[in-house]
Amino acid sequence: MEYDLLNKLTHIYGPSGDEREISEFLLEYIDLHQSSWVTQPKVFQGEDFQNNIILVFGKPKTAVFTHIDTIGFTARYDNQLVSIGSPAIEPGTSLRGQDGLGPIECSLKSDDEGRVFHDFGRTVQRGTNLVWNASMKESGDYVEGPYMDNRLGVFASLKIAETLENGILVFSTWEEHFGGSVPYLIKFVHEKYKIRNTIVCDITWVTDGIMPGHGVVISMRDRNIPRREYVERVIGLADESGIPYQLEVEGNGSSDGREIQQSPYPIDWIFIGAAEQNVHSAHEKVHKSDIQSMIDMYNFLLERL
Repeated sequence: MEYDLLNKLTHIYGPSGDEREISEFLLEYIDLHQSSWVTQPKVFQGEDFQNNIILVFGKPKTAVFTHIDTIGFTARYDNQLVSIGSPAIEPGTSLRGQDGLGPIECSLKSDDEGRVFHDFGRTVQRGTNLVWNASMKESGDYVEGPYMDNRLGVFASLKIAETLENGILVFSTWEEHFGGSVPYLIKFVHEKYKIRNTIVCDITWVTDGIMPGHGVVISMRDRNIPRREYVERVIGLADESGIPYQLEVEGNGSSDGREIQQSPYPIDWIFIGAAEQNVHSAHEKVHKSDIQSMIDMYNFLLERL
């Protein structure tokens, strides 16, 4: 598998609440490539959807939710930074951004009280967002770099789009910082297309029970608990597929699944994604075979759910 697209995605700016650039990239990509896809989707975007994008293929029964935003930092006062989401605080990590005075490249610093700062040579205008300034690299069986979470999910969804005949791909925003877009997106797909099945296409963690290179992760629960009947249906199909997978059981962590579950609609959800090391850092690391099994599993499930 080629990873040029993933590399490009990891470099596109898009912290939570500031997703315009990544949304514009996706719209351009879709416009350029959809003619070569098996099914040309209906594209829903614009003011009624903010920076979110919905692609509807054929006669859908299942919707895949993929968040396009990332973690980062916002400049405050006196060189202070406020976290967007929950980035790893590793002093010395390189950051980038731009304010009204020009481009910014600086390093992350922290003090004994847990406060976070930048070391740029001038005052950064208040409210300016900064993101990881790092590049993706391939090394043997792994890809490593910034924002595998969730640019890898976006990459997988764009690969799924190439052969998808019936289904919906939702590219959502704000997920890393408490969510906010899913309630009106789930309202749209349920009321217009009667969707009851959803899958959250996101990246999870390598833990004591989840190993790199052992297959895509199907999460039975995190901080939220999806409906067991739907979970067992998905696992049964995964068994039929012959595709390597691992079952995850956690008590922490969350995703767009939380907002799907809290919606006023009878909609099921499950989280399926590859596992990464070095979570929310500038050097997140994912096994290549897990990426392949992630894409293969989605292709298999979307034909059958």
